[in-house]
Amino acid sequence: MSKRHDSIGVKQIIPYEWMRKTANFMLAGMNAKEIRHELHTALAAEGRNIQPGERSAWTRTFLVNNLMAMWPSPAAELVVFRDMALQAMQKHPNQELTIQWAMISAAYPFWFNTARQTGRLLNLQSRVTQAQIVNRLKEQYGDRQTVSRYARFVVRSFVDWGILRDAAVAGSYEKAEPEIVSDRDVIALLVYATLLAMPEGKAPLNVLLNNPGLFPFCLPAIQGESLLGPSGHFKVVRYGLDDALVVLST
Repeated sequence: MSKRHDSIGVKQIIPYEWMRKTANFMLAGMNAKEIRHELHTALAAEGRNIQPGERSAWTRTFLVNNLMAMWPSPAAELVVFRDMALQAMQKHPNQELTIQWAMISAAYPFWFNTARQTGRLLNLQSRVTQAQIVNRLKEQYGDRQTVSRYARFVVRSFVDWGILRDAAVAGSYEKAEPEIVSDRDVIALLVYATLLAMPEGKAPLNVLLNNPGLFPFCLPAIQGESLLGPSGHFKVVRYGLDDALVVLST
């Protein structure tokens, strides 16, 4: 298990526009030092509230550190995945939301687990509350104050990304229209990200494709072998007549 799976990590709302900016800096060929400087400069110049009521350099640093840990300076075990995500961004610019979701889910499993609990609740009801999501996360991470605080950042990020909407009832949220994902390599990237977000690094294919952590997306039924491609970063193990287990390659 990587330390990513024990860490909460997300200490700030992650605005989608700044995820896009960071990825675009990477695509423009900027190095990590240049990107960090550019993010600090741009955020300071913008002068808006990244977190309501706070404009401090400390707050900006939290956001910049989160962004750097995804695109410019990911954990060592995510570098290959990051490079694949950048290639997918160039090839499928119309699927950027999906690719950004894959990147942040791999880098911050807490983000993915918050989505998983949100998706589970949305499978049962039309609206969810922040309290319901937090209560489920506490079952996994323990009753820590940081779980409640940082889960709020993630849920509000979901709203900023347009995958949740504020409902008419205060403090509750509704699911937005799901993004349709049809490109095989983008689906493979989501599967790969989901495996990276899971400590065990393996799951049946149908569980991966229907994982509630992917609730913002509509994925087609697909054969496991068609996801493999040339990368070989995960493998498909057949068991039974029609079942397939997808496993991260070591």
